[in-house]
This record gives sequence, C-alpha cells and structure tokens, in this order.
Amino acid sequence: MEAVLDQPVLVLNRLWQAVNVVPVRRAFSLVAREHAQIVHLSDEVCRTFSMMDWIDFSICNPPIEDVDTVHTVRHRIRTPRVILLSVFDRLPRKDLKLTRNNVFERDKNRCQYCGNVFDRRDLNLDHVIPRHYGGKTTWENVVCSCIRCNTRKANRLPHEADMRLCRKPVKPKWRPVISLVIGKPGSEHWKDFLDLAYWNVELDE
Repeated sequence: MEAVLDQPVLVLNRLWQAVNVVPVRRAFSLVAREHAQIVHLSDEVCRTFSMMDWIDFSICNPPIEDVDTVHTVRHRIRTPRVILLSVFDRLPRKDLKLTRNNVFERDKNRCQYCGNVFDRRDLNLDHVIPRHYGGKTTWENVVCSCIRCNTRKANRLPHEADMRLCRKPVKPKWRPVISLVIGKPGSEHWKDFLDLAYWNVELDE
C-alpha cells in the first residue's frame, strides 16, 4: 500500500494547466477535502469525479492491474493519475534556482569542454571566467565540467588553457514544473494533458 500511495499524480490548475506533481496520498487528501476533483480520460471522453463518485466508479470499473488500486476494508479504489484543482488558477514562478542539479540538467550531464556525458558524481561546476578574474556565479558563467577538464583549466580563462566551450551558457527559460513532469515515472499517463510544445516554448524574461 505504501508504494501505491507514493505514486505520482499530475496536478492541474482550474485552467487545466499542469502546475505540480504530488503523491497519491496527497491527491486523495485534496479530493476528499473538495479542493480538487479526479480527472479520468477514457475513449477521448474526459470526466471529473468527486471522492464518492470516484469510489462508485472504481467499484463499477475495477482496473485490470491490482497495482493501480488502494485497498480499503470494503473496496478497491482506483489510484488517480490526474487531479484538477478547484480554485487555484496560477502558474508556478518562472524563476529557476541556480543549483548544482539544475546546471547539470541544463547541460544534460555533458562536460561543456570535452563534450562527453558523465555520471553526476563525476562532474564539477566550472566558472568560465574564474572568480579571481571577477567572474560571477551566474547562469551565464557556470557550466558543467568533468574532473579532468576542470583540473586542466584550473583558474584560467578557456583560451588560456587552449580549451573551448561546446556552447555558450545561458539561463534556462523553462518552467521549474517541467523538471517535475517530463520524464517522471508514470508520466506516460499524462500525455493527453501535457502540451509539450507549450511547456518547451521560450518564455519572456
């Protein structure tokens, strides 16, 4: 039961825009308190359910796989895949924090000097313009680098070490929710609710 309750559920705001991913237990809590409804798509027909309606639907339409249900004393209740918030109509903040993992995500775990892909444990962050030259810790001056390239470059400018960047570092323009949604286990159930062209379009600063 614990693993089932930890499965991801896509959260839509009331404008049907993806805003978050929560575990099943949180989704059930929101629906039980009438802060959200469960969304179900079948044969291109989209329906929303309250908690009681979802229980009735689960009884009349039990899923084939037992892994997709939560067992109560009396019933097997389907686990929701998508919920629709009742009142929230905003989108998450556009700002993306400059963190080690987010730089690795932007650079796709690829050293920006040699171009090879590494495990994140074998990567460092490099200041293109070294800090002792006045280089700042910004999206435009920090890149992913392997240990070998980082050691070779040391505290020099790339051309001083006879090295070149694979591409110029820039601040990502994708929303933070993308890292929660795209490619997450279970996201194949959300394809009808995600417009990838929308989520990947460049945004105004």
